[in-house]
Amino acid sequence: MNTESELVRNQRFIGMLARTEHIVRRFARGLLPGGEGLDDVMQETALEAWNQFEKFEGNKARGSHDDFACWVCVIARYKVMSYQRDRSRDRMVFRGELLAELADLAMDDIDAREAELCAVENCLEKMGEHSRRLLLSVHRCGDSVAKIAAETQRKPRRLYYQMNSLRTALLDCVKTQLSQDLVDG
Repeated sequence: MNTESELVRNQRFIGMLARTEHIVRRFARGLLPGGEGLDDVMQETALEAWNQFEKFEGNKARGSHDDFACWVCVIARYKVMSYQRDRSRDRMVFRGELLAELADLAMDDIDAREAELCAVENCLEKMGEHSRRLLLSVHRCGDSVAKIAAETQRKPRRLYYQMNSLRTALLDCVKTQLSQDLVDG
């Protein structure tokens, strides 16, 4: 493998892992009581995924982010089971059958959460820049409704009212998109 294709492979893996890390973390956290050992499991999972990435690319013919997330969650499941087995003397360890059932339920939930995230992203893209900034202002460090009100010389109360309307519109858009995806899918 030459250096350029190795660099492309590295970038592809890192990009896919970064895009899906929150899904895998949520999945693994649901399998670990109290979240203990989560960082260790995530590190082991990422390392194993890196070591096996060539197989993923070969089997999935350069699969999508959804395929990658499911594939890494399977690895995480086995890493959680290994972590649990290694700590089986602890009294707060799930039995293997319960862990398998929780993993199956969490895997079913991945597609739904990813569809919701895509719907929110698409609906936010449809909004104008000013509306999107206002709606996201409460989630950005250094940005606020009061700051936007001062910049635009508008009353904060009016912007809060507008934000509530935007939230309602976003929710309606997401619901419509998800229901349309069900009809199309």
